[in-house]
Amino acid sequence: MQVSRRQFFKVCGAGLSGSSIALMGFSPTSALAEVRSYKLARATETRNMCPYCSVSCGVLIYTTGDKSKNSKSDIIHIEGDPDNPVNRGTLCAKGAGLLDMVKSTNRIKYPEVREPGSNEWKRISWEDAIGRITTHMKKDRDANLIEKNADGVTVNRWNTTGFLASSAANNESGYITVKTLRSLGVVALDTQARI
Repeated sequence: MQVSRRQFFKVCGAGLSGSSIALMGFSPTSALAEVRSYKLARATETRNMCPYCSVSCGVLIYTTGDKSKNSKSDIIHIEGDPDNPVNRGTLCAKGAGLLDMVKSTNRIKYPEVREPGSNEWKRISWEDAIGRITTHMKKDRDANLIEKNADGVTVNRWNTTGFLASSAANNESGYITVKTLRSLGVVALDTQARI
């Protein structure tokens, strides 16, 4: 093997500087053995449910932030909840990608409406959205409520509106949902858990 004078001095210089640094107290083994801080150590853990399908898998959402009044929290990690009896910590491909959905720039975070005859969506407030929904429901119910059947028996059926209840709701929420919708006369009522 041929070593030029320049290569010889480079190798010797590197060895000399490396040994000098070690003599000054810097040891690469102790630097490499230093414990790295765990990224979730200071994060806040919140239990929630995956929003995708009717299985209602449990997820753990980790956020950073000091919880002060004007501080904005940031979601840094989402994983399956090992204590949840439904999924026991496992997630499907869509559930495993929840962080990408939360951080997506295309995610709609506010109610929008497209007026009749328009081809553009415009942002409205939550109060306006709920008001519009209740107005449309009232108009439809007033126009299509069947109070009595052909035999004259009071039935109070509202056949033109349906409702799909959440599969992630607990029994109490489901009970109240059904009672409210049945009192309005809604006949087409189902839950996402059956889909």
